[in-house]
Amino acid sequence: MAALLGSSTSPSLFSSRIPSLPNFTPHQSTLPFRDLRLPKQTHRLRVSNVAAPAADKAAAAEKLARAKASQRPVYPFSAIVGQDEMKLCLLLNVIDPKIGGVMIMGDRGTGKSTTVRSLVDLLPEIRVVAGDSFNSDPSDPETMGSDVRDRLSRGEDLPVVTTKITMVDLPLGATEDRVCGTIDIEKALTDGVKAFEPGLLAKANRGILYVDEVNLLDDHLVDVLLDSAASGWNTVEREGISISHPARFILIGSGNPEEGELRPQLLDRFGMHAQVGTVRDAELRVKIVEERARFDRDPKGFRESYNAEQERLQSQIAVARESLSAVEMDHDLRVKISKVCAELNVDGLRGDIVTNRAAKALAALKGRERVSAEDIATVIPNCLRHRLRKDPLESIDSGLLVTEKFYEVFS
Repeated sequence: MAALLGSSTSPSLFSSRIPSLPNFTPHQSTLPFRDLRLPKQTHRLRVSNVAAPAADKAAAAEKLARAKASQRPVYPFSAIVGQDEMKLCLLLNVIDPKIGGVMIMGDRGTGKSTTVRSLVDLLPEIRVVAGDSFNSDPSDPETMGSDVRDRLSRGEDLPVVTTKITMVDLPLGATEDRVCGTIDIEKALTDGVKAFEPGLLAKANRGILYVDEVNLLDDHLVDVLLDSAASGWNTVEREGISISHPARFILIGSGNPEEGELRPQLLDRFGMHAQVGTVRDAELRVKIVEERARFDRDPKGFRESYNAEQERLQSQIAVARESLSAVEMDHDLRVKISKVCAELNVDGLRGDIVTNRAAKALAALKGRERVSAEDIATVIPNCLRHRLRKDPLESIDSGLLVTEKFYEVFS
């Protein structure tokens, strides 16, 4: 893959010419044109983005300010009542994106998409290469596009700007070209460059990709997500031309299980699984209705009333991200986590890895440098419940099975 990305430049696709024939003159009879054979050559083309380069930092900041002023008001994350399990899973993935995303399943009208989209206000800022369509990290070659990597290898100084992590919505009706990106074949033939129009996966690199009603997503788009989630790269093949770019994102999906099940291959790619139920407490339901009515009447004033809580939570997330690498876990706790996974017959080791990461992220969120058994007890049902083998005759919720096994092992 690295060799593919590091392709050398070539002046033109048509640099090769028809080979000269012996004793050839314009007036002599020659072989029919169809009998001429061109020597087979492999062309290594340079990659060029169609998107225009970004302006300087001041212009980028002004553009961001205008975008914020014109965007639709988002319901504040701190104002969401209840649904603590879902909110915790989302926050842990923001702290440690390597957890692998969240799958949120529950009844319709329980605030799944509202909660996910409200996460935008809390997303931290990251450093990206200015003008790059893939949000390349100037210090991490694994998240760099091939163009940025070539510039770095030539010793160029990369202009760097700071921007918030992006959240990209993937519509159910999106085409594969819109998701993966497209190659301008005409530009490739005339100019000899791989003119690439980035898609949603390029925009979501180092960000969040949200799929509402993910269980209704077309199979061909599910295959694209599986490939990108597994490798962290998106490869576009068109007319013998191949382009690859980094596509490392936090995958968040939501859906109603009554409308259809999710393919097991994609379900396993989600690091955590949160179940959302309808609120049954009458007082709590009244509070939710009143808060929503207040937001609809005056969105700006409602958001301002939660500014202090939003800023406090945003600061807490930023501190947790910085201290995450210092969080430690005892070897004994790691062994017990793996024992729980083994006794529950969880396939593979992804459950062990995600549980370890989620427990560390929770400890960092709480401001501690060491993971406790309580942290593991909080996150392990969300990390393992969707990885258990389905038994149609089983009447116990899979999350309860995980909890029971945890207390059996950790006691």
